Amino acid sequence: MPLDCPETPPEPVGPHRVVALVAPHQELYPVTSASAVFGYHGPDIPQHYSFVLCAENPGSLGTTLGVPIQVERGLDAMDEADTVVIAGWTFVASPGVLDAVSRAHARGARIVAVAAGIFIPAALGLLDGRRASVHWELAAELAARHPRVVQDATVIYVDHGDIATAGASAATLDLCLHQVLQEHGAAHAMRIGRQLAAGPHREGRQRQYPPLPTTGPMPDSLAPLLEWLLSRLDKQITVEDMAAFSGVSPRTLTRQFTGRLGVPPARWLLERRLAATRALLEDTDLPVETIATRVGLSSAVNLRRRFHAALHTTPAAYRSSFR
Repeated sequence: MPLDCPETPPEPVGPHRVVALVAPHQELYPVTSASAVFGYHGPDIPQHYSFVLCAENPGSLGTTLGVPIQVERGLDAMDEADTVVIAGWTFVASPGVLDAVSRAHARGARIVAVAAGIFIPAALGLLDGRRASVHWELAAELAARHPRVVQDATVIYVDHGDIATAGASAATLDLCLHQVLQEHGAAHAMRIGRQLAAGPHREGRQRQYPPLPTTGPMPDSLAPLLEWLLSRLDKQITVEDMAAFSGVSPRTLTRQFTGRLGVPPARWLLERRLAATRALLEDTDLPVETIATRVGLSSAVNLRRRFHAALHTTPAAYRSSFR
């Protein structure tokens, strides 16, 4: 006797729908950053997302660049969204915008607010009693209008799952890559990041605003050092080695590194090694001992200890979740 089965097969799951809500006088950087992460990456990278713009009044919208953008969709686009990116706004949104964002959130859509976009979820009470990454220029206005938001101007983004905030437009790329990493793993996020020629993905706890460089023979940028470290993950590198490469003392390097990236150099290097570990666990069948050697964690025992401390799981369990 044949097994019972549905008359029609289930519809295949489509791509995750990302809708960016834009406004007049839109700053383009957060919009293009989001589209660069969630848009099309060619035939060699799986397409897990779709990306569209929407506006309260569709049509031609002015931008801070001085050229308009053409927006085809209205607020109804958010009724279909899995993620809503609020890429910029004024302090007060219209009832129509607030209602559309509220409906999307109630449906389970993720809300990603960048810079002044934070005023929309704040106005809806979605950030009451919750920590949010806030640009320092907006902190006083946000506190006056929405005092129950717990502001944090020291980190580049905060992610609660249903709501994520990035204080500065420059953190949009990091926050979007963070979402890809959470949903599709480190290897996929790293492939997109490499295609975009993005710098190493920054964790949310890293500082929003690097202080001015300290006096003395300091480099203008940490980029040469970071690139040198990433090309030598399999080597045993000390802070003294980093300082020698940079031509400064270990103490000076640590002060500069922590000031600019929010974490000391040894911690930053460990995080890069763990990210490489995750990618190798997802993309290869290499044994843990081999991965440990490749990423500079010396042994399987050390890798497992570091991995569990950071991710609260084992390499084997992590691999089985993504393979």
